[in-house]
Amino acid sequence: MKRKLGALEKVDADLSSLQYKIRRDPTSYKEDFVSQYSQYEAQREIFLQAPASATDAGIISFRDLIDFVSHVVDYYPTLTARFPEDLIYILNLHHEHLQPGLREKIVGSLVLLRRKDILDSPRLLQTLFPLLISTHSKSLRALLYQKCLSDIRTSNSKTTNHRLNRTFQTVLYNLLTSDRTSSKGLWAVKITRELWKRQIWTDSKAVEIMKEASLADNEKVVGGGVRFFLGGDKEREELEDESSDEDAIDMGKLKHQTGINKKTKKKARQMENAVATVKRKERKKNQPHPLNFSAFHLLHDPQGFAEAIFSKQLQNSKSKLSLEQKLLVLQLVTRLVGLHKLTIMSLYSYFIKYLTPRQPSVTSFLASLAQATHNLVPPDVLEPLVQKIANEFVSEAAAAEVASAGLNAIREICVRQPLAMNDTLLQDLVMYRKSKDKGVMMAAKGLLGLYREVGPEMLKKRDRGKSAVMGLRSGERKERRFGEEAVGNIEGLELLEKWKQEERQKKLLVQKPLDRSEGGQSLFGHGDVEEEEEEDDDDGAWEVDEDSDSDSGGWQNVSSDDDANDREDNEKRPSKRTKHDDLVSEEDTEKLDEDKENILQQQSESAEHVSTLATTRILTPADLAKLQELRLAASVNHALPSSQRKRAAAMHQATINRHRDDPLTAAEIEGLASLSKKSSKGERIAAAKEGKGDKDEVRKSTTARRKEQKREQGKSTTNREKARKKNFLMTLGKAKGKLKRSLVDRGKVLKAHKEREKRGGKRGNKG
Repeated sequence: MKRKLGALEKVDADLSSLQYKIRRDPTSYKEDFVSQYSQYEAQREIFLQAPASATDAGIISFRDLIDFVSHVVDYYPTLTARFPEDLIYILNLHHEHLQPGLREKIVGSLVLLRRKDILDSPRLLQTLFPLLISTHSKSLRALLYQKCLSDIRTSNSKTTNHRLNRTFQTVLYNLLTSDRTSSKGLWAVKITRELWKRQIWTDSKAVEIMKEASLADNEKVVGGGVRFFLGGDKEREELEDESSDEDAIDMGKLKHQTGINKKTKKKARQMENAVATVKRKERKKNQPHPLNFSAFHLLHDPQGFAEAIFSKQLQNSKSKLSLEQKLLVLQLVTRLVGLHKLTIMSLYSYFIKYLTPRQPSVTSFLASLAQATHNLVPPDVLEPLVQKIANEFVSEAAAAEVASAGLNAIREICVRQPLAMNDTLLQDLVMYRKSKDKGVMMAAKGLLGLYREVGPEMLKKRDRGKSAVMGLRSGERKERRFGEEAVGNIEGLELLEKWKQEERQKKLLVQKPLDRSEGGQSLFGHGDVEEEEEEDDDDGAWEVDEDSDSDSGGWQNVSSDDDANDREDNEKRPSKRTKHDDLVSEEDTEKLDEDKENILQQQSESAEHVSTLATTRILTPADLAKLQELRLAASVNHALPSSQRKRAAAMHQATINRHRDDPLTAAEIEGLASLSKKSSKGERIAAAKEGKGDKDEVRKSTTARRKEQKREQGKSTTNREKARKKNFLMTLGKAKGKLKRSLVDRGKVLKAHKEREKRGGKRGNKG
């Protein structure tokens, strides 16, 4: 056996050297290749006659010949024209009986032929994918799955291969629709989800594949399809963040090492590669971000899909899904209903039997109900559900965690449809703000704060608050009606228009004395308008400057200054006359009342005025940044004291940043319930230990922590620290020399030290 293995090793070495020689000079070694290829054909015929009874030596020899021919096949295309088809035939016919090493070698050789463009991608995938869904070998399935994915990724690396993508997507779609009870469709789900995560497939066809998977009859396939819709976009974003964060190159550290260490060609080459990598990443950052639409937005018929999956997977009594899988399907249906504002009336009656505190995972049902609510759902459908949540969860006999979860769920429903609440129930729930439990109290206050904004007329007068009362008196806050949609406009645009007018007036007031002294044109002459337009056309307005609070640029409408000044004059005149109310006659008081009425009318007209800034001007990025700043400044939180303003602004910003596509989770329903839960003694001790951290870390000084941070960053210590840590015997001679200095030498040293300090050290960093 040892002699045989030695001979095989010698043949292997001969094949490797022959492969190297053929690459150098194919024509000279053609006869040698023909002899080896004839030997391969003989081995193939012997193997096909009895594949199960092949010896180990014959299998090893056959495997080495396949490897040799596949590496040099592109040099002799006419001689090896049948080689790819032979490998495909062996793999399709005997893949279950092949020895694992030989099987992997054949698959690898087919992939190598694909890289050499001898096989095309459709032919390779037509060979590998049927084996993937039919073989019982776990190792072969893993190998084929990896090769299929890598081939599709390679084909789409430079440009999108639409033809290949459409062909393979059709194969996956037909696999799911041909047999809905088979578990083979799970491979279609895995491949589609992985390619979606890698941003290779981002079209609606991939979403249609996962839609069919969600409507399958196999539980595993249904779970894979539903999880794709609920978490596929998040996986894609996380993978993108990981790829951008990994392999970060510290250029400062590399430059420091290059300046200190010995200069070699290898290190110079490493530096060049690092610089090229950083530049490539910077170019990628500056490129426009691709439009990666969510899977929910790429559905062709969301109403039909939501009705089909709800009736098939949830309403069907023969459905074999577990409670956890039903919850996932319910979350998918409710997210579709809330996002696209769909109408499925039977969905809301489905929730009634699950809205009890004894129901497992009841907070997930509450979150799904809130997700399924939008402003086009009839209040008559939601009112019984809100009433049942209040009766089951919010009562004096209920536990504090249950009551806070119920109040929080009611608030989330009413945020999306305020008309689902009636006056009597609202006033009853608001009374829980006086509860001794912190979680219940905060949940009730949240509900009260919501209705102060959206429906203050439903509250008692003492509960409405100052801003709500003033809004009701002035007519700014009106009663909402079902189906009423707000006028489409950019929020806070009138604030930006007003700010621009004020900035323009300031500029004109500054230029007014200069124009008079220089004998220039009138304040509102055409010359000023032209100059102002020239300033506004500055390209710098398209770049946001975070530190600057000046005018952001863009085109301005100067003609509105006259109207603004007239309005200011009309507002100021009656204010001056009101100071002398005691001295005026009855006729003057009547005129004064008329003026007040005119002022109120003008104020109401200005409140109803819709800003035309967005339709007459192009808003620059600096304008949008200023608009966001003005929104935060004009919010209700701006009236809070300075100690609370920062926290309120952060909460407001977090609310703005939350996208409407983001789901409502059970953790958000349970958020305030954690305040009501009393922790045990062991939990409190564990929390205290976790807060304290390691004793050694706590006892470290600030200097020690800074040293540790420098050490982690690969930075060195200062010269003073190095001198202090120097060995005592090395410093002894210098210390003796200092003691023997004369008075004149000490003066010279001190003078040189002072001059060096003035220069900024030995390197002369100052001046």
